[in-house]
Amino acid sequence: MKNKKTISIVLGLMCFALTLGICVQLKTVKGSNSVISQNYEENNLRAEVLKYKEKYDNKYKELEKAEDELEEERQKSTENNSYLEQKEEAIKQGNKIIGMTEVTGPGVIVTLSDSKKDVSTALNANELLVHDADVLSVINELKNAGAEAISINDQRLVPTSSIVCGGNIIEINGEKVGAPFEIKAIGLPEQLAALSRPGGYLEILKGATVGVDLKKSNSITIPKYTGVITYRYVQNSR
Repeated sequence: MKNKKTISIVLGLMCFALTLGICVQLKTVKGSNSVISQNYEENNLRAEVLKYKEKYDNKYKELEKAEDELEEERQKSTENNSYLEQKEEAIKQGNKIIGMTEVTGPGVIVTLSDSKKDVSTALNANELLVHDADVLSVINELKNAGAEAISINDQRLVPTSSIVCGGNIIEINGEKVGAPFEIKAIGLPEQLAALSRPGGYLEILKGATVGVDLKKSNSITIPKYTGVITYRYVQNSR
């Protein structure tokens, strides 16, 4: 009788252990399948993004080709016609001002990068990062110093450009841009370089241990704005 009771207990323990093992196995398989499914979805999304980017790049190349052909036709149509040549020059100047053409000239290159300090040693980790407000402050100082054209990581700034925080990145013209931020500005280099004056915003950023670098250059190329500028409310005055 005692042996039967012992055998029953042993069998009960074995069944419990077997049931527990099956549950653990099912949970592991379920978790593995979940990871595989997630990776599969991520790969599909990544492939979709790459496909649409390729389509966009191809369309943009077609647009650039069409613009070049249009420019050739304009030049041909304005030859030996001083009035049309003046109008063509006015269009070029207008496009240059609003950012619709690539421009080159002297200026400065400002690079802002996150601090290399260990985040765990900082009382406030946010002070070690470059924020949208920091970029905006530098841009405003460059504009006040007479910058005629500005770009951030090759995103040309135009009158309708937006610079907003998007988590640990910044969105410029709707494009996601991460640190380091390379700000190019065309203008009088000596005047723009005053940005690094004592008490200026760059000095404040350096004090916060954020990486700051400013270089003068005699030749800076800033790309054209690749989006569409749309004015919904501005109208010509009569």
